[in-house]
Amino acid sequence: MKIKQWFSNVGKKIKWFFNEMMKIYSNEPSYFSKKRIESGIAFIIGQFGMVYYLVTHTMDSQDLGIWAGIEFLIAGYTVRQIQKEKKTNTPTDSGDDPTLLND
Repeated sequence: MKIKQWFSNVGKKIKWFFNEMMKIYSNEPSYFSKKRIESGIAFIIGQFGMVYYLVTHTMDSQDLGIWAGIEFLIAGYTVRQIQKEKKTNTPTDSGDDPTLLND
């Protein structure tokens, strides 16, 4: 009985997740932020590219320093953009709740 209930709960959560993901690009309000999803996907693609480069090429200390610098630059830019968006009082086009943007 507990296994059926567990599968039922997991099924409901998966259905909710995909429904909320589909709402990102619609006019309906979504639990997730479109900008954060897109920046997360871009970050993962960038990480994959850097790891692929690391695996296929040898790196000396200068290359490693440049790589780390680029990583920190991208991370800093992303955090700065998110913080700047939090300070605005206007809702974004992804259906974010404007009350969540106020500090």
